[in-house]
Amino acid sequence: MKKIIVFTVLGIVGLIVLISLAPFVIVGAGERGVVLNWSAFDGTVLEPGIHWRTPIAQSVIAIDVQTQKVEHPTIAYSKDIQPVDTKIALNFHLDPKQVGMLYKEIGLDYESRIITPSIEEAVKQTMANFTAEELISRRGEVKDMIKGALVERLSPRYVVVDEFSVTDFSFSDQFEEAVEAKQVAEQQALKAKNDLTRISIEAQQQIETAKASAESIRIQADALSRNRDLVQLRAVEKWNGILPQYMLSGTVPFLNLK
Repeated sequence: MKKIIVFTVLGIVGLIVLISLAPFVIVGAGERGVVLNWSAFDGTVLEPGIHWRTPIAQSVIAIDVQTQKVEHPTIAYSKDIQPVDTKIALNFHLDPKQVGMLYKEIGLDYESRIITPSIEEAVKQTMANFTAEELISRRGEVKDMIKGALVERLSPRYVVVDEFSVTDFSFSDQFEEAVEAKQVAEQQALKAKNDLTRISIEAQQQIETAKASAESIRIQADALSRNRDLVQLRAVEKWNGILPQYMLSGTVPFLNLK
């Protein structure tokens, strides 16, 4: 009985020690486990699941490889030295095959060490290639250039760019007022141009109408001069068939009844 009790106690103690040493590690879905031997990365990266580790000697760092999002505001200057307040939204994920190297070379604070500085540099570099007006009119091109610059900077650092967008894009109050004034001036100029075109068209229409009327008169006059009987025909067409009851002496009838 004493031996049984001793072995039972030893077994319980051993189990407690084993549990406390945590020889098994669970790597969750969407994670990778970076294995460290005496705190040094030995090149082993664990897939999701349950894994054995050597207690005390080995430790496992779980790193998220799912898509993450970072939003970062920044101030840059356009080609014509206009300040531009920009807010960037970046979706990214860590390269699952390279998380060990990322941990070894950069560490877990990769967002502050490489992602945020890369956003700052990409935005400032791109904004400097466009004037303030071009940043508005060519916004899609600006976005693509910033994304390309981010891919170029982050890919060698084991970060994959999934999606990128400019969520906010604003200028100084003075520039906004200047743009609004320019738009108003352009609208007024367009209206004046349209009014001038309309007036010109109406004047041309009047000229053409006058020409047509003059031509009609000329044709009728020419016809009358060639055919005197046409005057009588017009009069007959307009006569109501009633002869006047009184006629002044010496009056010449306007119709040739023959």
